[in-house]
Amino acid sequence: MSMRAVTVLGATGSIGLNTLDVIGRHPERFRAWALAARRDDTGLFELCRRHRPARAVLLEEAAAERLRRRLREAGLDDIEVAAGEAALVEAAAAPEADTVVAGIVGAAGLLPTLAAARAGKRILLANKEVLVMAGALFMRVAAEAGARVLPLDSEHNAIWQCLPAATDGVDTRGVRRILLTASGGPLRDWPLARLADVTPEQACAHPNWRMGRKISVDSATMMNKGLELIEACWLFGLPPERIDVLLHPQSIVHSLVEYRDGSMLAQLAQPDMRVPIAHALGHPERIESGAEPLDLCAVASLDFAAPDPRRFPCLGLAVAAARAGGSAPVVLNAANEVAVAAFLESRLRFDRIAAVVEATLERAPGGAVEALAAVLECDRAARVVAEEQLRRHGRV
Repeated sequence: MSMRAVTVLGATGSIGLNTLDVIGRHPERFRAWALAARRDDTGLFELCRRHRPARAVLLEEAAAERLRRRLREAGLDDIEVAAGEAALVEAAAAPEADTVVAGIVGAAGLLPTLAAARAGKRILLANKEVLVMAGALFMRVAAEAGARVLPLDSEHNAIWQCLPAATDGVDTRGVRRILLTASGGPLRDWPLARLADVTPEQACAHPNWRMGRKISVDSATMMNKGLELIEACWLFGLPPERIDVLLHPQSIVHSLVEYRDGSMLAQLAQPDMRVPIAHALGHPERIESGAEPLDLCAVASLDFAAPDPRRFPCLGLAVAAARAGGSAPVVLNAANEVAVAAFLESRLRFDRIAAVVEATLERAPGGAVEALAAVLECDRAARVVAEEQLRRHGRV
């Protein structure tokens, strides 16, 4: 396997840090060419010291200037520092790197990930919002440019491993349906009446995974699983009717594929993001991830159940948006980002997140979203409506 140069978008987040951990275990195979983050110049400085990339990018100019100063003081002024969205897009498309890890959370990852696709990169995709917002556009651009899209989400990576081997793209011949597993998050056993009192700290205390705050809240509402269902439709070319969600508290079975002959294949591993990251980075080879081996005797039992729609209304909203198609997934994602941000700022009760999303879906303007400009306008308009709904559903 030849040396791969890797650009990591969202380097200081959970996906980025786990990716760099795997890269650091294989210096003969991978090198970090560019590292990008939103505003965490302190975290990015430490990563620059450790991995010595050629370029570091921050969205905020003030943070970039602080990073430049710290790098100069540390004698690392050979690392180029850039700032702004244009610099992020440029780094994602730069010819010096052949692999781009799309680990930016939310709509902010759309433009750089699209740029990587246009440049024909090998894209390790963890930003599900790219496909939720612009699935048709992104997949078309990737196909036209010859980009290879490899799923990093543990569920989609598990599905990919359970599908028949394909030389190009994916092969779903003989597949009856896909089952996405979900832990149910930290609130899955709470009495429904208590959900109104959930604090951000409680919603973010995931029992199995260490993740960022936004995705942790999405896990608690199971909106994350709904977004993953939409993502799976685009990655594997299946309609939402052939994708189901299954509660699995242990997070050991990462997803399953059911075939027409009655057989079912599952991928099992520790709940450690380095497992799917190592699989995608090394593909088609298997490389060391750093994760602990799975001891099935210690696990002892694996439990499964259907999700309760009363407890997880966001999942139902996402499934409905997937079936509606068009602008609905864009509006769903925008409204959810607004509502979750308000919850994390204690401006919205946890049990009102779904209400804001549902009201926005009912009121936001629709329309075709095949072009990038239309996607961005739909996203902008939906956020305006969602902010209006916050005034109705939020805390005074």
